[in-house]
Amino acid sequence: MSLDTDKLIERRRQRRSALLWKVMATLSLTALIAVLVMRTVAPDNGLAGGQLFDGAHIARVQISGIILEDRFRDKMLKELKDDDKVKAVLIEINSPGGTVVGGENLYLGLKDLASKKPVVAVMGSTATSAAYMTAIGADRIFARNGTLTGSIGVILQTADLTELMDKIGMKPVTIKSGELKAQPNPLESLSPAARKHMQDVVMDMYDLFVGMVAERRNMDVDAVKKLADGRVFTGQKALDAGLIDAIGGEAEAILWLETEKSLEADLRVVDEKPDYPRPDVVERVFGAVGKALVSERLTLDGLLAVWQPEL
Repeated sequence: MSLDTDKLIERRRQRRSALLWKVMATLSLTALIAVLVMRTVAPDNGLAGGQLFDGAHIARVQISGIILEDRFRDKMLKELKDDDKVKAVLIEINSPGGTVVGGENLYLGLKDLASKKPVVAVMGSTATSAAYMTAIGADRIFARNGTLTGSIGVILQTADLTELMDKIGMKPVTIKSGELKAQPNPLESLSPAARKHMQDVVMDMYDLFVGMVAERRNMDVDAVKKLADGRVFTGQKALDAGLIDAIGGEAEAILWLETEKSLEADLRVVDEKPDYPRPDVVERVFGAVGKALVSERLTLDGLLAVWQPEL
């Protein structure tokens, strides 16, 4: 009996020890993630080399990933416009696009900024759809030969799940004030009237996009429409079509600023980022986990100007 009791006590001790180690490991991992997240998401606020640069300079702004609405980014562009120490703005773009409103906000922000000081866009690997809409807000657009750009157009995607619902024996019930309310709806077949209405909405946004390109690229609307069938262009093809101004990167863009906009040579280039509110540690940890688990594309909804070669 004593031996059985000793074994029971030892087993409980081992379980408590194992539980303690699990708790410590979990806390250590959480702390490590928090530190990593704080390092990766802390705002730059125009810091260069670890110190605030207060002299005349060129501001570099990066636009990457899916383009969405961002009031902090919009505020940053207005501040750059009013900052006399910022002599020009270099926009680095590497994005497949995003929402129509996200691209429109960036386009208007850059266009407004360009009304006061030189703005030049440099395209990376991809600058399509809403990212191209962003680029045309600048005074001049550079791209590499291998850049993919264009994809001028708008898309609205949905799904018809009615046949699937029939197969699993479910019948959705929808009560609404009018035929076009909540259309498109995956739980209802798209009626001819709803399809026509949504097509009209898409074409309205398409005309807005085409008009932007025609205005900023000094092209006839009909000429733009021949290019605006959703196709992508390489950098060279985009140059031939008049969608960009030159082949090159940051060095060529800065040289253009110096020679064509009379900027002082060898001005320092300073990275600028929106001044986002700093979330607490819990928000940072769970925000980082969420980004790791959920694709940005899954957060997109509504009218999109995005190039989607694959999902």
